[in-house]
Amino acid sequence: MDNIAGSKSGLSWAVQISVLLLVALWLFPTVGLLVSSFRTGDQIGSSGWWSALSTQEAQLSPIRVEGDQEAVAGGFRIAGELFPGGASTVSAWGTNVNRPTEFVPGDVADLGEGQTLTVSDTGSYILTSSVSMDGARMPRIFSTASAPPDFTTDNYYNILLDPSNMDGMGRAFINTLTVTIPATIIPILVAAFAAYALAWMDFPGRALLIAAIVAMLVVPLQLALIPLLRLHVNVGIGKGYLGVWLAHTGFGLPLAIYLLRNYMVGLPRDIIENAKVDGATDFQIFTKIVLPLSFPALASFAIFQFLWTWNDLLVAKVFLIDPTQGTTVMTDQIVQLLGTRGGQWEILAAAAFVSIAVPLVVFFSMQRFLVRGLLAGSVK
Repeated sequence: MDNIAGSKSGLSWAVQISVLLLVALWLFPTVGLLVSSFRTGDQIGSSGWWSALSTQEAQLSPIRVEGDQEAVAGGFRIAGELFPGGASTVSAWGTNVNRPTEFVPGDVADLGEGQTLTVSDTGSYILTSSVSMDGARMPRIFSTASAPPDFTTDNYYNILLDPSNMDGMGRAFINTLTVTIPATIIPILVAAFAAYALAWMDFPGRALLIAAIVAMLVVPLQLALIPLLRLHVNVGIGKGYLGVWLAHTGFGLPLAIYLLRNYMVGLPRDIIENAKVDGATDFQIFTKIVLPLSFPALASFAIFQFLWTWNDLLVAKVFLIDPTQGTTVMTDQIVQLLGTRGGQWEILAAAAFVSIAVPLVVFFSMQRFLVRGLLAGSVK
């Protein structure tokens, strides 16, 4: 009775649990990256993204006393705020990196040489001195404070809109779009013509050509990088957008032709034959019948090609990136940020989420065609 057609398998629960685990493994890091990209550096360094909505108590980055001194009875003083406009509450503070929680709010710390410092629980501080403090080195305040959730869009502004960074991540974002869009459209156009010819046109050597295309699927692209770059240099292309477009087109064509050919060969033969009887040419059949019916396969390959070219670093390193011309892509720019801003995790989180946001939009907008395109030709 267990094998009756239409009955559910006894392992269906295992399949559902496995799917849920896979979804969770993908979803949690993505949500964590999104939340972290809107947090401040202090909060990222003190707590995980899952606690972003709760009040956090952490040791904050030291803040140096600053402000204009004013004369008071018995000397001079400087007043200021540790958290201007903020709602943090200080629970402990100190003036020494080795004793950051030496004092509690309201205590008066003797700094020597006639100077005293006090910090309130709201973060306001008063530094007094018996002599003028003009030109003197101001002390630093180490504070432990509880702060409400703090979210900001400054991280995205810094990497995309800040004029000082427009030659960085903002320029890399534009460069990546410039590489990805043509490198996705060109192989689809070429492969669609080739797939129709291999599926519906009879010519000598067609079977051998199909076998050669299948064999090219297993050839590592790393084997062709240097010879292809030398060819580009010899013909005058060198490093540039045209070279990287052609490289991505060449590396993506075998899969595109194979996928589209399997889909087109499974289209109803009667439609093609009736069109030929009515006097339609191969080009008319291709553009008016085959292409509209092959949209699921075209969309399926477009997803793969877009994701590959958008996340690519190796091909861009070889055929495009040139520091003297400012041609770089987001993957390379993020690697550079890891070296130059390794401590600014909020900037790295925002940059990383920007790099995955566009592929996510493309995938979810076209994912309904993915399964139909991949299963093309698998069942007869």
